[in-house]
Amino acid sequence: MGIFDFFNKKESLEKGLEKTKQSFLGNLTRIIIGKTRVDDDVLDQLEETLIGADVGVETTIKIIERIQERAAKERYISSNELNDILKEEIVALLEENNFEDLEDFIIPKLSTPYVIMVVGVNGVGKTTTIGKLAAQYHQRGKKVVLGAGDTFRAAAVDQLKLWGERVGVPVVDHGMNTDPASVAFDAVKTAVELKADVVIIDTAGRLHTKVNLMSELTKIKKVMQKFIPDAPHEVLLVLDGSTGQNAFIQANEFTKATDVTAMAITKLDGTAKGGVVLGISDQFKIPVKYIGVGESVNDLQVFNRREFVESLFSNQ
Repeated sequence: MGIFDFFNKKESLEKGLEKTKQSFLGNLTRIIIGKTRVDDDVLDQLEETLIGADVGVETTIKIIERIQERAAKERYISSNELNDILKEEIVALLEENNFEDLEDFIIPKLSTPYVIMVVGVNGVGKTTTIGKLAAQYHQRGKKVVLGAGDTFRAAAVDQLKLWGERVGVPVVDHGMNTDPASVAFDAVKTAVELKADVVIIDTAGRLHTKVNLMSELTKIKKVMQKFIPDAPHEVLLVLDGSTGQNAFIQANEFTKATDVTAMAITKLDGTAKGGVVLGISDQFKIPVKYIGVGESVNDLQVFNRREFVESLFSNQ
């Protein structure tokens, strides 16, 4: 990433988190006004602020306990130090997860196409995320194939075809009300024949029962493995960050139904609930690889925990 790309990403991230930042930092300011030290009242209000930003109860409790422990060791923490301490403890908590942030939109070098199966409910921005991912890979010189496997919603197939035309990548589709596994089979077959670098498979965004969801996704995996034995290499769960706690529920359901290996959290620019990224990253121990902070292709960003927290606390 060049220096101009870095500053563009930083500016986009800070702009995309503006609503969360205004709400979060505004509440922090109100908490510490007139206070000379961090006491139980401050901690109680801080807990309410974190939960209000949809950080989640479990992650909030961890953060509060860390600050309490630090206050006990240092004996005195002024309210003016609270923002810095809170930022440090959130970063430290997230960095305890045993995965590394990506530096760019990269894929492993394989002898076969890298297969990404994308899951998530309707309305979370799943198809748009696939299109933006395809654009990002294409910009970096990668050969991409898309598979329109959400065959239960006509708009999803048409939308993915439009993205394919816009980006300039082939889209394999069988139309509506066809077998998603068949689409996945042909998409992977096409990717192998074209010697593509990456193939991204959309899947149905319905809230099935876990049994039906698992059965369908297992079938899709099996047909892809006829061409690439270790496919899919990545199962990407897309969540809508603006739904707050509902995103936690969806993450819980999908991680029970299939082996989710990465997450993308979208629509953060339209919500004050951006703390959901912190909670989901901490609680599910699955890498949040991408975040959506705006409408443009480049507003789908590779998630970096430290950069995210720094942006959340910037311009204090």
